[in-house]
Amino acid sequence: MTEKLKQKLNDSKATRWGALFIVAFTMMAAYYVNDVVAPLKSMLEAELSWTSSEFGFFAGAYSFLNVFLLMLIWGGLILDRFGIRFTGKLATILMVGGTALEYYAMTGLAGNETMMFGYKLGVLVASAGYSIFGVGAEVAGITVTKIIAKWFKGKELATAMGVQVALARIGSQVGYAVAIPMARSLGLSAPVLLGLVLLIGGLVAFFAFSVMDKKLDKQLETASADTEDESEKFSFKDVKNILVNPGFWLIALLCVLFYSCVFPFQKFASELMTTKYGIDENVAGFFAGLPALGALILTPIFGGYIDKHGKSASIMMLGAAMLIGVHFVYALPFVHYWLVAIVLMIILGIAFSLVPSAMWPAVAKIFPVSQLGTAYALIFFIQNIGLWGIPTMIGAVLDAYCKSEVNGAVVYDYTLPMCIFTGIACLSLLVALLLKRADKKYGYGLEKANLN
Repeated sequence: MTEKLKQKLNDSKATRWGALFIVAFTMMAAYYVNDVVAPLKSMLEAELSWTSSEFGFFAGAYSFLNVFLLMLIWGGLILDRFGIRFTGKLATILMVGGTALEYYAMTGLAGNETMMFGYKLGVLVASAGYSIFGVGAEVAGITVTKIIAKWFKGKELATAMGVQVALARIGSQVGYAVAIPMARSLGLSAPVLLGLVLLIGGLVAFFAFSVMDKKLDKQLETASADTEDESEKFSFKDVKNILVNPGFWLIALLCVLFYSCVFPFQKFASELMTTKYGIDENVAGFFAGLPALGALILTPIFGGYIDKHGKSASIMMLGAAMLIGVHFVYALPFVHYWLVAIVLMIILGIAFSLVPSAMWPAVAKIFPVSQLGTAYALIFFIQNIGLWGIPTMIGAVLDAYCKSEVNGAVVYDYTLPMCIFTGIACLSLLVALLLKRADKKYGYGLEKANLN
């Protein structure tokens, strides 16, 4: 009877895809908030007197609590101990609270004259809100990933993860596209206020999903007093088993290196578009968000290919190689044609679709379900080290080595930062190659199809 009910749950497309779209809305709102401030760098400098170093500090603050207070580690343990419903709601509440604090700072009411720890008080308040939001967003990310791994195992796993990523990228693209026009029309804080409203809607959506998930669990409980097999229950010994697995370290290193070349780069991409390629500020944010738009279209396609044909390790290598080419051309000081910048963003979008569509389903092949929450949390924790350190470093480099004045206006030369991104991308390709070799050695099955 239990097996019959489990089979019924796995085969119910309406149930599993309905649940996916509900939680994907929450992540869509989270991605909007995460990216909406990036195009506003120049406006923050003009209206709130932020420097590039302060903007880099703010961008890196997303990962500060996750890295230094190990909040992602605790979030993964909470997820595996208390389940997806409790953890998802907790994470979404943190996102709402953090965004509210960030909005308050963007209004200018937090104070831009008072200095603390070398930064304006308003910068510190915005950074604190963004850091709280970052805890919620990352924990929500691993929660949604575990939801998909639980409901789509043996089914359209990579496709489902690709669709979720694609829907989340809608939030990113909207954030990049509307940030500057909305800020100019309604005020600097207006784009963040919209994100706060969307996240409140995302919180409601996750409560709705929790009702659905609880009903599905009750279906299983009618056939068995225990919905999980003993072999699927989390144990703290699993943390050790994860850490001694070479596949974990290779996936984690690839994750931190690859994403350090994408998300931190996008924080500064709008300004790169305007200063080096002469693209109008009103549309620079849209072009900086093209990787998100590419991921929206291509990630489900690549996910479907991986489900049917496999080749995850090879696809990760291809994406890393494309990333090298993109950043290398951006680093060339004599290339200024605007069309080149846009084409490179499109290529970055393809790479940004290839690697995640292969990477996240690969984790579900390397680790059992009971360890997935903790495994994803540890990987996201290592990723957040890069998401904190790289934008902080890039902001400092811009102020220290790349700043000049032209006709009384401050202008930044992005050649050195793009060289840094190119070097990191080269390391990501090396790690992707090592992961493919490890797959052959340890038999993870990364090159095999997901569909049974």
